[in-house]
Amino acid sequence: MSTNQLMSINHIVVLMLENRSFDHMLGFLYQDTKNVTPSGHAFEGLTGTESNLDASGHAVSVFPIEPTTPNAYFMPGADPGEGYAATNEQLFGTGSAPAPAVATNGGFLTDYASTLAWESKDPSWSVLQGTVPSQIMGIFTPSMLPVLSGLARGYAVCDFWFSSVPTETMPNRAFVNAATSQGHMNDSTHSFTCPSIFGLLTKNELGWRIYGYSQQPKTRLDFSDTADAPNSNFGLFTDFQSAAAAGTLPPYTFLEPSWETTGNSQHPNYDVALGEQLIHDVYYALRSGPAWHQTLLIVTYDEHGGCYDHVPPPAGATPPDTTVGEYGFDFTRFGVRVPTVLVSPLIAPGTVFRVATGATPLDHTSILKTVEERWGLKPLTARDAAAVGVGDVLTLSTARTDDPLAGVVVPTSTGTNPSAALPSHLQRMYAEQLSQAGVPDHGFERRTDLKSNDDYRAYIDARLAKKNA
Repeated sequence: MSTNQLMSINHIVVLMLENRSFDHMLGFLYQDTKNVTPSGHAFEGLTGTESNLDASGHAVSVFPIEPTTPNAYFMPGADPGEGYAATNEQLFGTGSAPAPAVATNGGFLTDYASTLAWESKDPSWSVLQGTVPSQIMGIFTPSMLPVLSGLARGYAVCDFWFSSVPTETMPNRAFVNAATSQGHMNDSTHSFTCPSIFGLLTKNELGWRIYGYSQQPKTRLDFSDTADAPNSNFGLFTDFQSAAAAGTLPPYTFLEPSWETTGNSQHPNYDVALGEQLIHDVYYALRSGPAWHQTLLIVTYDEHGGCYDHVPPPAGATPPDTTVGEYGFDFTRFGVRVPTVLVSPLIAPGTVFRVATGATPLDHTSILKTVEERWGLKPLTARDAAAVGVGDVLTLSTARTDDPLAGVVVPTSTGTNPSAALPSHLQRMYAEQLSQAGVPDHGFERRTDLKSNDDYRAYIDARLAKKNA
């Protein structure tokens, strides 16, 4: 009889990417078998008939993003709306959630149309030439994302994993690291004073690391207990690869992508193929290391980023604390579904991992719950106390030796990155945080020379060198 093998895991590794919905990346994962896995499990994917109405009332159906799709890996061509009001528009057709908040997921197309209208007039945003509102209904096929899809089919996919709050990046990244956003619901708040999972691990004498990609990790500045942590807790992706190869990874590892517009975060409208390469490299760093049989890799995305998904987010979320939320949000609703793939040689191939009917849905705090269950830690807030961990996905007592990605060729993009010259909003946010760290740069807000991706990269590198001097 299969049993939960979580206690056989000594290393939990999390890679959190940016702003893609479940349907957008994995909705067609099992379309070839009518959304039933080879082992007979149901999969909540797309049939191909799902649609949204445009402003004229015409139905626009989902469609596959294929190699012949122009600028395929830069779809949907621009950055969709992703804040609280935009998410409400996508789910309810109004910027304010109705009461009761019953979502139809029918507003993705009209919200994207309005977003394109104003972004096209603002030079600080990039819109790929030829982008039209209907592109928000584009869905990557498994052949276009052979790495993410190969791991999802070869190990486990969570088809009911939701972002923690129906809004943008920073609140959701706060939840994955601290089980609360302290009431914040937008990206204007860059850092948090609450305890994080990293501080909790330190308190319990358990090791952890946060790795940036080509620059020191932004997450270090997001929480008080990481900002004050020793330099040895942080590094670059090459340091992660070295630690994995040496078998010296700590109990918990958190990986950041590159935040640049030319980077591998997969944020719309950056190059999705570069993110495929990153996922591939993370997987093989772990699989090639001596601790592979004791490792659980979780690949997920912080929020849906305005990309289409057909599953209404559930209610019933537990508020993390008594903090009053911005916009009057009460933290009892989850955010939109995001892709989440669980990878371990102790997971049976073709697994669709869900919680039992009536149980608390999986969300980002399920990662915290899994860490807490593995090492006997107390929860950080009421949200992770109520969460369900993913230990039950580990059903094999003997580690698999097969490789689901054997023979897979990582895709490369064609076309031109429309955002390559611009800084990303996370680059700008990181630069602002660094301007206040160490010896503050009191003139940062008045600087007019920081305009491009390269400008911000140079500023961040310079501030990191000064901070760490």
